[in-house]
Amino acid sequence: MRKLLVALFGFLTLRKRRERRREQPPPEQPVLPPPDRGAENAVIVLLLLAGLAGAAFVFFYATSSIPHQTQWLGLTIGIALGLVAAALIVLGRTLLNEEESEEDYPPHEHPEEQEQIEELVERTGSRFTRKGLLKAAGGAAALGVGAALVAPAASLGPVTGTNSLYDTPWRRGLRLVDVRGRPFLADDIEEGTFYTAFPEGASRDELGAPLVLVRLDPKALRLPAGRGSWAPGGILAYSKICTHAACAVALYRKPTFPAIDPRPALVCPCHYSTFDPAQGAKVLFGPAGRPLPQLPLEIDPQGNLRAAGNFSGPVGPAWWGTHLRGPGNPS
Repeated sequence: MRKLLVALFGFLTLRKRRERRREQPPPEQPVLPPPDRGAENAVIVLLLLAGLAGAAFVFFYATSSIPHQTQWLGLTIGIALGLVAAALIVLGRTLLNEEESEEDYPPHEHPEEQEQIEELVERTGSRFTRKGLLKAAGGAAALGVGAALVAPAASLGPVTGTNSLYDTPWRRGLRLVDVRGRPFLADDIEEGTFYTAFPEGASRDELGAPLVLVRLDPKALRLPAGRGSWAPGGILAYSKICTHAACAVALYRKPTFPAIDPRPALVCPCHYSTFDPAQGAKVLFGPAGRPLPQLPLEIDPQGNLRAAGNFSGPVGPAWWGTHLRGPGNPS
């Protein structure tokens, strides 16, 4: 009997609450201002210009030959971000509803208040008369500015295609020539002498073009595995570009006192990176982090020195070959 009375009391209480809600007049809906076509046009133009500025940043970033590239990069990315900020300000002040309410947020169990909020959002959206165009302009701005923000990641290096690191003017069969364009003969290469060579008919300004040529006793060679045929007659060819900071390897250390300098070495005079030509240009001293790339050689029937392929590794400095100073690496 007690349970029945409690249930009856609850039913009557809920019924009275529903009747009271029905008797209450519906809340007055705020009157929204009419659509502002001028503000919409301004937002669209600002977003489109932001997308163009972002695309201009990518263009200047990819074109290093443009004078004052750094200034152009800073200007375009600044304009792009400024235009996006201006578009958001115009959007927030002229096209979005600014109705304020001093009442507390209603609890979640009041569906009527939630319906009012949803209706307010829908009526606010109805103020936009060019929704498709606004979305397109926003997408263009997001694409342009997003590309500008992501483009500098290309400077971190290739992620998948690393073959471009090995691109050099050297190929199999290309003759080695001196600074005057005269071919090098194998018989002309003497021990204890340092030579500079270039690829015949190719640009000498490319990073991978210049070589250092030296001749050692074949019995003294300790080349890495697989390079036994790379030095015919003891003639070795290495990239002239130091793997530390892309300086030119321009010195050849010829031992005068075997007790101190037991073997010849290639030296970069800028930071004194020293390489052992007999051991595949292994680093003996200095800040260079990896050996000089070696070029395989062959001798044709006329006695000319020719390339037998490409370098053993990428030419010049690279982040993976940088020495890190520490207790185990004092250099």
